[in-house]
Amino acid sequence: VQLQASGGGLVQAGGSLRLSCAASGSTFSAYNMGWFRQAPGKEREFVAAISWSGGSWNGGNTYYADSVKGRFTISRDNTKDTVYLQMNNLKPEDTAVYYCAASRRKGVVPKRTADFDSWGQGTQVTVSS
Repeated sequence: VQLQASGGGLVQAGGSLRLSCAASGSTFSAYNMGWFRQAPGKEREFVAAISWSGGSWNGGNTYYADSVKGRFTISRDNTKDTVYLQMNNLKPEDTAVYYCAASRRKGVVPKRTADFDSWGQGTQVTVSS
């Protein structure tokens, strides 16, 4: 599957952004989808994941890093082959390049970069204080 992320930009602390990731080339609904981010000089880190259409994790279908829980929401629209990341109450420490990714792994929450098969090109999010 090919992925194209968009929606990044510059926003003040406390503001909101919505990232989008459009998929093509394969059956989108069969993939778990995730968002990662990478700040300068740091490793790529997990942000959020949403299960494929027939899957669930402990009764739910989304999973978040503790650092974004309650502020970010991941969702998907299988009719548009798109996954979203709604980011509210943004903080300067959220500044990073954000990547979307697709995983065919079943049975566990995909949280490691190695769990994902395909990656988008990244979109820059900058939060000013």
